[in-house]
Amino acid sequence: MGFPEEFKRNIIQYGPNDFVSAALELFQFQAQHNLVYRDYLFHLKRDPKQVKDLYQIPFLPIEFFKTHTVQSHSFTPQVIFKSSGTTLQQRSQHLVADPEFYKLHAQHLFEQTYGPLEGCVVLALLPSYLEQGDSSLVMMIDHFMKATGQSKPGFYLRNHEDLRQTVGEAKAQKKKVYLFGVTYALLDLTEEPGADELSGITIFETGGMKGRRREMVREELHTLLKDSFHVEAIHSEYGMTELLSQAYSTGEGIFHPSSTLRVLVRDVNDPFSVTAQAGSGGVNVIDLANVDSCAFIETKDLGKLYHDGSFEIMGRFDNSDIRGCNLLVS
Repeated sequence: MGFPEEFKRNIIQYGPNDFVSAALELFQFQAQHNLVYRDYLFHLKRDPKQVKDLYQIPFLPIEFFKTHTVQSHSFTPQVIFKSSGTTLQQRSQHLVADPEFYKLHAQHLFEQTYGPLEGCVVLALLPSYLEQGDSSLVMMIDHFMKATGQSKPGFYLRNHEDLRQTVGEAKAQKKKVYLFGVTYALLDLTEEPGADELSGITIFETGGMKGRRREMVREELHTLLKDSFHVEAIHSEYGMTELLSQAYSTGEGIFHPSSTLRVLVRDVNDPFSVTAQAGSGGVNVIDLANVDSCAFIETKDLGKLYHDGSFEIMGRFDNSDIRGCNLLVS
C-alpha cells in the first residue's frame, strides 16, 4: 500500500491533536511528489526540509487548479470535479483518484456534526449545479440521499410544489429533513406561497447568486430566509471544487473546522505572511483529504479566524470569480 492510500485510510481516525503532525507529513510528501507544487516551492526558493510548522508552509494559489494538472502522484482520474462558472470563465478542475473515498469521507464529516444520515431525508434545490454538471457538491449530496435510505429522489430544479409536498410527507413521518439550496433558488422559494411549510427542517444555503440576484450580506440574507421559512437558524457548508473536506456552520455564519480541514489567515498585502493569531485576512486552507492533489491552498476568500479555530467567510478578493459554496459579499 502506497503513502496516499495509507494516509487516506488513517485520517478518519485522526483527532485534533494529530492534525499538525499529519499535515507536516503530507506536506513533505507533496513537496516531493506533486510536480506543480514542487516547482512552485523551487521558484519561491523554499526548502521543504526547513518547514517545521504549519505557518512556514507555502500555500499553492488556487488559480493553479485552472491552469495546471495538480496531482501528487501518477493516477488516472476516476472523476474530474469542475467549478461553477460562465462560458467565459475558465473552470477549475480537481482530478479525483478515488470518488468512493470522497463520498464516504464527506459523509463522515457531516455525521460528526449532525449525526447519522440513516433514516433522515436529504433534499436539494441546486438547479445551476445540476445543469452545469461535474459538481462535487451534487455527488456529495447524492451520496447523502443514498445513505439515508429514503424512498424518493431528492433533487429538484424548479418544481417547488413537489419539494414542499415531500417535506410535508417527511415531517408527517417525523423524519429529520435536510435541505441544501443554492442561495438564489432559496430566495425564489421565499417568494412563493407556502414557504412556511418548510418550518422545522434544517436548511443549508450553499452560497451563490450566479448573477441572478444582487449580492447580499450574510446577516440580511439569513434574516430573510429565517423569517420566510420560520426556522431558527440557517446552516451553511464551506466547501469548494478544490477541496475534498467540508466545514459546517450551524448558524450565524460561523464555521467550525472539521477533523481534516483547518483555516489559517494571511496578510492581504503579503500572501506569505501567515499568522497563528485570530483576525481577518485572506483564507488559506489545509485539507488533509487532498492527498492526491494539493492539501495547502491559498484561496481567494476573505475571512475572519477566531481563537478556537472557527471562522467566517466575509467575501472575495477584488476581481476574483464569484463562485463556489457560501461566498457572500460583506
